[in-house]
Amino acid sequence: MDVVSQLQRQFLDFTTSLYREGFLDDQFVQLQKLQDESNPEFVIEVVSLFFEDSEKLLNNLSTALQQHIVDYKQVDALVHQFKGSSSSIGAQRVKNVCVSFRNYCEEKNVEGCFRCLQQVKHEYHLVKSRLDALFKASPLVAGATNIGSWWVSPYDSIIGIDAAEIRESPKIYICIFVTFGLAN
Repeated sequence: MDVVSQLQRQFLDFTTSLYREGFLDDQFVQLQKLQDESNPEFVIEVVSLFFEDSEKLLNNLSTALQQHIVDYKQVDALVHQFKGSSSSIGAQRVKNVCVSFRNYCEEKNVEGCFRCLQQVKHEYHLVKSRLDALFKASPLVAGATNIGSWWVSPYDSIIGIDAAEIRESPKIYICIFVTFGLAN
């Protein structure tokens, strides 16, 4: 197998793992399908907006939960917004934590809300690091294969990489392994 094929397989393997591990759902595939030659950065732009909004929402949630008297309606509204934006990009694990978070808001359970806030921050940072890695790797794959845009579904096939071929072209693989190292 040549180096470019291996690079493609490694990229597909990493992307497929995002679905298999529940970080992303089919909504991300739908988002990718909206990307075309007229807007080749569409997915990155939408996800970047999600990242910006999420940071603000997480800060606002932290502030709201630290008030002497917690306004659970305000907290619930913020969590609802975060759930919607997470769902719109396919950030499945973040969305799922938001569902539990909203239940604690309804119960007016401050301890449960704090636990969910920590959990949603954790899941957000995990999906952010993996999507950052995916976006950093995609130009490498596109450049190596001369494709203008990319999208993969969680159902693409995967095969292994031959270590002998890695030794023949180590610079490509060092870059990819560093990028994909965030997956662990």
